[in-house]
This record gives sequence, C-alpha cells and structure tokens, in this order.
Amino acid sequence: MDYNFKEIVKRLTLNNKTISTMESCTGGGLVNAITNIEGSSEVLKYSAITYSNQYKIKMGVDANIIDKYSVYSMETAKEMSKKISDFANSNYGVGITGKLNRVDSHNLYGSNNLVYISIYDKDNDKYHTYSIEVSNESRKENKEEVISFIGNILLKVIS
Repeated sequence: MDYNFKEIVKRLTLNNKTISTMESCTGGGLVNAITNIEGSSEVLKYSAITYSNQYKIKMGVDANIIDKYSVYSMETAKEMSKKISDFANSNYGVGITGKLNRVDSHNLYGSNNLVYISIYDKDNDKYHTYSIEVSNESRKENKEEVISFIGNILLKVIS
C-alpha cells in the first residue's frame, strides 16, 4: 500500500498538483497514508474528518443532498469531494462516506458495508466515482481495504 501512496505523492509533486480529503468512515486513514510519505506536505492542502452530518454541512455539503439521498450515497460523496477541493483550492478532492459494520441510528438509510468514493478533478471539472463493498469482520481491516482501493484508483486518476 505504501508504494501506491509514494507514487501518488511523486506524481502530484511532478505535476505541481495538490489534493485534499473529506473522510467519514475511513476516519482519516487516507490522509494518514498520504502523510506517511516524505514530501506529502508539498501536495496535501487540507483534510477534514466529518463523521457527523453536522460537520459535513459545516464544510459545505448541501443538507438537502443528505436529506434526499442519505449521508451514505454517491451524491454525498461527490459533494464532499467538490466542497473540500473548493475549500482548500486543491486540484483534487476526495470524498469518502459509507457504513462499516454498524447500524447508524442517526442515518437509517444506506447499505451496510458499502463505501462511496468520489475524486473531484477541479482542473477538468470532473468526478471519478467508485464504490466498494467490504466484508471483513474487523472495522480496521475494512478501513484498510478501502484505503488500499482508493490508493489504486488515485493512481489511475492522477496521471
């Protein structure tokens, strides 16, 4: 997994591009993987962990999107990726939302163990959207699987 993030930081640096993240279910795991790489301070603009709807909304996610589609939806992930890119003025924004091995009494809608990922490419005004279903017993293992998956897709998006 470290190799992917070394390559991501290298590509961002060579292309003079930046990245920001708004994470929910991964709890900062993606930004941790990025900041484990030397030189990441040159490419990482900002990161927010927005576990609650309240803080997603404070970071710019439209409450109507959450109400209409649920916090566990691709529409919310897309909002997260664009709003964090706008907030930090970064070339790429990553939004991650989903449920990992738990029932959320505040958000009853959405599939269990399904994670929605959006990478917003500001320079091309384009969303790259993905979802991954995880099946590990351990929340930690599920988070690691999602972060590894994102590392692979970031390599494809950041050219």
